[in-house]
Amino acid sequence: MAFLPPWTCVLLGCFSVSLAGASNFSDLYPPLWKKSASQFSDYRVKNGKYIIDPWVYPERMGMYKILVNKTARYFENILLDNEQNILWGLPLQNGWQYKTGRLADPRRRTDCGYDSDPLCVSVDSWWADMNYFLCALPFLAAVDSGIMGISSDQVMLLPPPKDQTKFCLNVSSCRSSFPEIMSKWNAFYQHLQYPSSTFEDLLKYLWAAHVATIDTVGKIFEDRLEYYSKAEANFGRNWCVAVDYLAASLFPTTLVRTHEFQEGLPPRMLVNGDRAPFISDFTEFQNTVLLLLSFLSQVDNFPGSFSQTIWETLMKTHFVRKQVLELSQIILEIFNPAFRGVPI
Repeated sequence: MAFLPPWTCVLLGCFSVSLAGASNFSDLYPPLWKKSASQFSDYRVKNGKYIIDPWVYPERMGMYKILVNKTARYFENILLDNEQNILWGLPLQNGWQYKTGRLADPRRRTDCGYDSDPLCVSVDSWWADMNYFLCALPFLAAVDSGIMGISSDQVMLLPPPKDQTKFCLNVSSCRSSFPEIMSKWNAFYQHLQYPSSTFEDLLKYLWAAHVATIDTVGKIFEDRLEYYSKAEANFGRNWCVAVDYLAASLFPTTLVRTHEFQEGLPPRMLVNGDRAPFISDFTEFQNTVLLLLSFLSQVDNFPGSFSQTIWETLMKTHFVRKQVLELSQIILEIFNPAFRGVPI
C-alpha cells in the first residue's frame, strides 16, 4: 500500500464507519424529516408557481426531502436501496446544524432560531447561508435537469429579510449568478440518469459540485464568521478545509455513512474556552475529531504545504482509497471500541 501521512488515516478513520444492523433507518433521519414537505403540492401555489420559504427550517428540509425522493429511482438502478442515495449528506448536515443551534441568529439580535421562534433560519448565520446554497443550487439544478417533474419556471424561493441581493431565488437567477456551480450540479444529474454511471462516478460529480459551491459561497459570507466566538469561527473555517479532503477521498455521503460521520461533530456551538481534546461535555470521539480538524487546517495552511495536493494525488487511485478505508477502520477501533467488527 502507498505510504500515507498518519493524520490522513486518522481523519478518514473517524469518518469511514458504516452502521451495522440498523433496525430502523428512519431513526437516522434529520429532525422533523417526517413533518417536512414530501412533494411539491405540500407548498403553497401562487400564479402557477410553488412558493417555498427556505428561511423556515421545515420548508428548507422539505426541499431536500423532495430531492431525495425524486432521485430514488436512479439510485435503485445501482444499489437497490435509497438509503444509499448519496444526496442524503445534504439534509443530514442541515439537520445537524438545526439540532446544534447553528441556524439561529448568532448575535441574538432577533429571536430567530430560539425558543419563541425555533423553526426560523437566520440570514445572519454563516452556517445557514452556506447551507442555503447547498440546498437551493442542487434543488433548482435538479428542477432544471427535468428529473423533478416540473418546469424550470414553476418554483420560486422567498428571499431572506435582508441582504436579498446575495441570494438567487429561482432557476434563471441562479443560472445567471452562479453559472459554473449550476453547471456542475447539472452535470451530476445528467450522469445520474446514465445507466452506465457507477456509484463512484456519481460521487466524483457530486463532490465536484459540492466543493465548487463551498469555495464560491464561502467568499461571499466570510464576514458572517465575525458574529461567532473565535472557537466556532475557526471550526467553520476548519470544516471547509476538511471538506476538500473528504471530497478527494470520495467519501460516500449515504444515509448511514453520513450519520456515523456526524457522531464526531460538535453537539453544540463552540464558545471561547472550548479547547479539544479537553471539552468536558463532548465525547472522546467528538474531541478527537475537533482536534484533528484543527490540525489538518494548520497543516494545510502552512506556507509551502502540499498536503492537499499530495492527498488528492493519492486519492485518484481506487486501490489507495480502498486501502485507506481499511486502515482507517483499524484506527477507528482504537478510538472507539464500540465500532469493532463493524464492516466498512
